[in-house]
Formats: sequence, structure tokens, C-alpha cells
Amino acid sequence: PSVELAVHASAPGSVIMLENVRFHNEEEKNDARFSAQLARLADCYVNDAFGTCHRAHASVEGVTRHLPSAAGFLLEKEINALSSLLENPRRPFVAIMGGAKVSDKIGVISNLARKADAVLIGGAMMFTFGRALGRETGKSLVEEDKLDVARMLLKDGHGKIVLPVDTLVAKDIKTPKGSSVVAIDAVPRDMMGVDIGAETISIYESIIKNAKTIVWNGPMGVFETPAFAKGTYAIAKAMAANKGITVVGGGETAEAVRKVNVEKKITHVSTGG
Repeated sequence: PSVELAVHASAPGSVIMLENVRFHNEEEKNDARFSAQLARLADCYVNDAFGTCHRAHASVEGVTRHLPSAAGFLLEKEINALSSLLENPRRPFVAIMGGAKVSDKIGVISNLARKADAVLIGGAMMFTFGRALGRETGKSLVEEDKLDVARMLLKDGHGKIVLPVDTLVAKDIKTPKGSSVVAIDAVPRDMMGVDIGAETISIYESIIKNAKTIVWNGPMGVFETPAFAKGTYAIAKAMAANKGITVVGGGETAEAVRKVNVEKKITHVSTGG
């Protein structure tokens, strides 16, 4: 009621910003009554939050059942950029997938493997793929319950999924002390992979150089630790040097692009992960 009063008492041209609606359990449940309450605050609804469009929540999907609705300009820009990327990409079309978990990217990797000419894998997820192939992964992060999924992705990837050939290993993700580069199947049992290795960087740079369309989501390693950021930053610079269509998505990936000051050389930096 206090919000309704504030809205109705507001002067033309003013802005009212509400508290995060996800503090209400009804938001994520897409509660019909809560959606109707939100709708009473407005004459129309404009969604300009591309990063939340996949969520069937009250303030995203539910409210559209009660109000005339439209996409905002940022959302329009995102849809135009990504639709052209997936519907008619210039080839070779290369996808780069990083990050910690295969489970977060199953659908994306499976979809892109059908559309792209190559899918380059980095980040901790490379070790789930490695374990699925029977490789020693030491203390690297591995999703033991996703090994069958990783095997399925490799089988259905039609030979397009490219895995690292070497990795930077360390005993701790926060310090480079004692770190070294080893072959991807020779990770010491008391160490963990924290970045792609120099040979992998060289291979990936070569593939990126020849691509006409590139989409990248997820860092190549624990880039929050400067000593383990070389692979991620190398990919960012290689994309910036490419004269084709380059798209970066995801908060961490966008942050990496900004850190090496190449954001303006990327065709589209998406707000969606």
C-alpha cells in the first residue's frame, strides 16, 4: 500500500525505484496475485533487463499478463545482435566456452556445437571433460555427476569441441607459488588446474584469428588471481584483434575484456550471461 500511495502521489517525470522484488518469495514463484499487485503501479510495462529475460518470475513474465508490454532499447539491441549471430553467422563461426561448471553450459554447448564450426573449451569445466575421457585431473574442480553429460557432449559435438592440450597448475587458487604448466593429462595429484597453458593459448589464438564470427562466454581460468589470468586476457586480446563479428557475454567475461581495455574493439558486449 505504501508503494501504491507513493506512485499515485508522484509528480509527472519523477522516478520511483523499488526494493529488489526477489526479497518477496512470490517473485520467483511467479505468483499471480503478486504480479497483479505490481501491475497496479503502472499503465504499461517495459522490460530492459536482458540478463533476466529467461526467468519466468512475477516482475518479468507475470506482470505482462496484466499490462501492455514492450521491450526496451537495450533488450532490442541484444536480441538483434544475438539473433543475427545464431541465424546467419559469417563463417568460420567459433564459440569459446569457459567457466567452472559444465552443468551451467550444457544447453549452450550442445546448441552451439550444432551451429558453430568449433567450440573452444576453457575454465574448470575442461577438467570435467578430461575426467570423462579418463584423464588424471589432480585436485582440479570436477563435476563427478556430469561425466556422462560431458561424454554425451563430446559424442554429439561432431568433432567440433576443442579441449586444451596443457594447463597451468597450482596448489592454491590464490597464490602462484609453485605453479607450472603441464600437459592436460599430467596434472599432479596434489595440484589443480587454474588456467589454460601456453600451447593451448597459441592454438586458440590461431583459431580465433581465422574466424569471421566469435562468441565468448566464461573465463579460461581463475582470472581473479592475476597470475592465473594469462589465458583469459590472451583470449580477450585475440578477439579484439579479430576484424569479424565478436560477441562477449557474461559478467566475468565482460569484466576481463574491460580489464585489458579492449571493450571498444568488441562488436557487442552482452549484459546477459
